[in-house]
Amino acid sequence: MEQLRAILFGMLGLAQEKRKVIVGMSGGVDSSVAVALLKQEGYEVTGVFMKNWADPRYPCPWQEDRQDAMRVAAILDIPFETWDFSKEYRESVVEYMIREYRMGRTPNPDVMCNSRIKFGAFLQYALKAGADFIATGHYVRLMRKSQTNSKSKIRNSKLVVAKDLNKDQSYFLWTLTQEQLAHSLFPIGDYTKPEVRALAKKFGLPTAEKPDSQGVCFIGEIDVAAFLRDHIPSRRGAVLTASGKKIGEHDGAEFYTIGQRHGIGVGGGIPFYVAGKDIEMNTLMVAKGPNDNALFSKKLTVESINWISGETPIFPFRCEARIRYRQPLQRASIRYQVSGIKGEGRSKTLNTEYLIRFSEPQRAVTPGQSIVFYNDGKMLGGGIIA
Repeated sequence: MEQLRAILFGMLGLAQEKRKVIVGMSGGVDSSVAVALLKQEGYEVTGVFMKNWADPRYPCPWQEDRQDAMRVAAILDIPFETWDFSKEYRESVVEYMIREYRMGRTPNPDVMCNSRIKFGAFLQYALKAGADFIATGHYVRLMRKSQTNSKSKIRNSKLVVAKDLNKDQSYFLWTLTQEQLAHSLFPIGDYTKPEVRALAKKFGLPTAEKPDSQGVCFIGEIDVAAFLRDHIPSRRGAVLTASGKKIGEHDGAEFYTIGQRHGIGVGGGIPFYVAGKDIEMNTLMVAKGPNDNALFSKKLTVESINWISGETPIFPFRCEARIRYRQPLQRASIRYQVSGIKGEGRSKTLNTEYLIRFSEPQRAVTPGQSIVFYNDGKMLGGGIIA
């Protein structure tokens, strides 16, 4: 183990005495075990609870979670601190979420939290505090490879799906860069959830049996639409069939997402699903039943793409992709194409886009959600469905 550790730190260009890691402790079993494993491996570990913004109108048990994290830190005999990211979380996650819904898109706050908070503000604070790494309780694996040429040392970090495919969280980490990954550790990626809980019992941690958290913390476990109604005005609009027939009314197209069944307010014995939205006209287009063709599409366009390697691949190419968390991987091809011309005269520029084509039709392709690309278990990157 010591020899392997020496090789790892040699690859990263770090002296062994600088093995300081700051772990984001959520108060759950996963980050608790991450701390225990890192300490067991000889790292100098500090635990940090990240206090995010919470709306007092909605129950969010952050105080209890912080207490659980403190108890774990005390048992493992490591320093513990609380860092307040309320302002950053409000600006980067909460306001982003509300803004996206106002535009008719369905955002993914977990992706933004990882991008802007855990591997953004938290990483920056940790490095300023003298850490070599940050670590989290994400279920994902990290592979590092370094090459040295005559001019510089090139590092290449790859994210690989977790051993526990049912818990794999690579879907939420597609925004990460090589610079961020160079300072990141994911200690539990090689364990299944039952193995993590068994380790927590072995280490004597009070979080061993703690249930996994559900929902978005700043609104607790209530319906997202209820939270949005406090920030977006309701407005009556028509519910239409694919043929344009009005069959009901809704209270704001912003509150609905593609594929949604419940809460549409249309009866009649047939289950209706949201298949499309027009924010300007404030209308919902619905499909009859879960297998209606209007719910399926074989292609989509993507924006804000990030490639984990830091290098843009050669197009077109084939890979696997998923458009929602835990969806089985789907065969797809990616093409970079010119979709038109924007501007006039000398200011004319080509309008380009990434076009994704799936081998099989995909249900409920949702603008604002993430699409993530894979090849042989390695995550290539991802983007936002346009």
